[in-house]
Amino acid sequence: MDWGTELWDQYDIIEKHTQSGLELVEKYVKFVKERTEIEQNYAKQLRNLSKKYNLKRSGKDEPDCRFSSYQSFLEVLNEMNDYAGQRELIAENMMMNICIDLTKYLQELKQERKMYLMEAKRAQQSLESTYKQLDSSKKRFEREWREAERTAQYAEKTDQDINATKADVEKAKQQAHMRSHVAEECKNDYAAQLQKYNKEQNQFYFNDMPLIFNKLQDLDERRVRKLAQGYILFSDTEKHVMPIIGKCLEGITKAGTNVNERNDSMVVVEQNKSGFERPGDVEFEDYSQGINRASSDSSLGTPKGPMELLGKNRNKNFWLFSKKSKKFTPEKITPTVTEDFAHLPPEQRRKRLQQKLDEICRELQKEVDQSEALGKMKDVYEKNPQMGDPASLASQISQTSQNIERLSGELNKYETWLAEAGGRGETLRYKSHTFNNNGAHDVLSPDGAHSDESTPDPSQAIYAEFDDDFEDEELTVPIGKCTAMYSFPGASEGTISMQEGEVLAVVEEDKGDGWTRVRRNNGDEGYIPSSYVTINLNK
Repeated sequence: MDWGTELWDQYDIIEKHTQSGLELVEKYVKFVKERTEIEQNYAKQLRNLSKKYNLKRSGKDEPDCRFSSYQSFLEVLNEMNDYAGQRELIAENMMMNICIDLTKYLQELKQERKMYLMEAKRAQQSLESTYKQLDSSKKRFEREWREAERTAQYAEKTDQDINATKADVEKAKQQAHMRSHVAEECKNDYAAQLQKYNKEQNQFYFNDMPLIFNKLQDLDERRVRKLAQGYILFSDTEKHVMPIIGKCLEGITKAGTNVNERNDSMVVVEQNKSGFERPGDVEFEDYSQGINRASSDSSLGTPKGPMELLGKNRNKNFWLFSKKSKKFTPEKITPTVTEDFAHLPPEQRRKRLQQKLDEICRELQKEVDQSEALGKMKDVYEKNPQMGDPASLASQISQTSQNIERLSGELNKYETWLAEAGGRGETLRYKSHTFNNNGAHDVLSPDGAHSDESTPDPSQAIYAEFDDDFEDEELTVPIGKCTAMYSFPGASEGTISMQEGEVLAVVEEDKGDGWTRVRRNNGDEGYIPSSYVTINLNK
């Protein structure tokens, strides 16, 4: 059904209905805006909550960090933070796809509706103007016709009057004829105006206004359709992030299942085991027999008192349950933290020394790798001067050598302390080639001193080698592939040649020195310039 046909006489109703529809769109936009504000505030509160309980100031060395329950709690907080991000995404998408889009569309509808109402108003004004002209001509015709009748009656009366002169009769007849002519003209003008008005009225009610009403109907239907899409988007926006929210909740569930109470108990033992033996029986000292108060050596080496038992840890309480005194007591003396961790119980001391040794070994291996890379780069620069100046690497090579010497000294020092503490010293053993300032290859022993081994021949691999225990291990699993953009001769030792377009397996990433370790299908390995290839690492 068309508004122009069925509602041809309901202009006010149509105007009110279309205005009410636009107001509904505005109301929905406000509703969605308030919903986005709720989502944003909710996400902000969730983030603040996660931040409040995620104590990032606690370092990885904190004892609690090793408990599975603690790690799972951190996972819960991280998942909650991600969940908050999805709520923010919902708010952002609703604002962009619903509020902003509907607001822009609403303005277009308002302008279009205003234009149609102006057209209707102009048509109405035109019809009213024609009707005024019709009414004016009608009244003039009525007035002139009555005047013509009056003058005709006067002329007839004068003609019948025996006292009237012939001149009076002629004058009255002329006057009646003139008025009758004027009345006839007014009648014709009224007829013309009536015909014009009827034509315009027919155009107004059967063409102009139905067309405008149909346009308003189309506008209103488009408004309803757009609003319906907004309703759907309101739901789809949240449905779109539901899978990610589901993963966040699954992550929280997984964090709960990852808690292992037995392992946490073992961690408590590992972190707090002192390594001391339980105290033996206290010997009876018979003062009545004059026995020396000093303890004898016949107690199987068992200390007689807690102070002798604790040794370096005398400042610690021996009793399992210490009583808290309400009276003022001097401040408890804390043991001085020493570099060799002698202030710790034996078991904890061995663990801390072992951790320190592992850290030094990692740093030392890193410096050794850096030294090897600088040496290879210097060889390449010497053979290919266009790639760089070898002298520019002298300061870096010197600094790396100093770092290796310093770390080697620390390694020996901590190994000695670990041996004193009864540790096995299971540290990473390494053997690597370093480079002196002249680019020569020196062999570095595990203690950091230069050995008497001869300089390796050019055919020897230039990259790091492990001890003989690791010589027969399997090849390193590739971490990706690379494609050569340019050819590389691989003239210097430790490098490998390649042709443009050749595909190689990536064994070791670029460590910042500009070189990448690769392997061919036949097993040949070597280093190539990272800038010569495009690398795709496995995900």
